[in-house]
Amino acid sequence: MATARKQQISLVDTPYYHCVSRCVRRAYLCGEDKHTGQSYEHRRGWVADKLQVLSEGI
Repeated sequence: MATARKQQISLVDTPYYHCVSRCVRRAYLCGEDKHTGQSYEHRRGWVADKLQVLSEGI
């Protein structure tokens, strides 16, 4: 059985965490796709906002 995230994280011991996400099929989460010229920069704010909301629950 999986352990709840709240039980895995100790902000007292390690107050900073690096969040990493991978996209499949060379998809871009943020930034500009150099092959198509398409910009996905607008998503950066969405990700930052979601991380903020999730961190408030810890």
